[in-house]
Amino acid sequence: MSHVQTPNTRILTIPNLISFARLLGVPLFLYLFLVPHADVAAVVVLAIGGTSDWVDGYAARRLGQVSRLGELLDPAADRLYILATLVAFTVREVVPWQFTAALLVRELMLLGALAVLRRHGYGPPPVHYVGKTATFILLAAFPVLLLAHASSGAEAVAGPIGWALAWWGLVLYWVAGALYVAQVASLVRSAPRKT
Repeated sequence: MSHVQTPNTRILTIPNLISFARLLGVPLFLYLFLVPHADVAAVVVLAIGGTSDWVDGYAARRLGQVSRLGELLDPAADRLYILATLVAFTVREVVPWQFTAALLVRELMLLGALAVLRRHGYGPPPVHYVGKTATFILLAAFPVLLLAHASSGAEAVAGPIGWALAWWGLVLYWVAGALYVAQVASLVRSAPRKT
């Protein structure tokens, strides 16, 4: 007897709790980094938030708890980590404002594409693997850059590694954005015309 799996609409699932915990790490990181300047603790929070990026998705698939909320929470947590980290890093001059601006312009472009999709009756398309890879690389780069900033002893090694990851992540982030815009354009072109 075949069983058709219906979409999970539950909110309190293990993957969603992991995503909520990741979201709570954003204000904790901002507080530690910007108020008491507890850079070591901020590195730990950032590293856990970044490396746990794949955990919620893996748990959802493994436990059969894929949900619409989870599909929205996971990329939201990723974007919040990236944006919060960029703003904080720019304030404390860990990264130049031009690097932050390059990522923010890409986010604004995607917001515009999402608005076009909604106007044509579409929801957000699934996250592309290039975008997930770019996010993972950026979330890996940030703790390394922070370590280079916080420790003069680690700067000679962590600095070049962190910037190599950061620039690689930025390029892939824009490639993913271009793929997303192309997908939006294709959907809009194929949408039935309203008379």
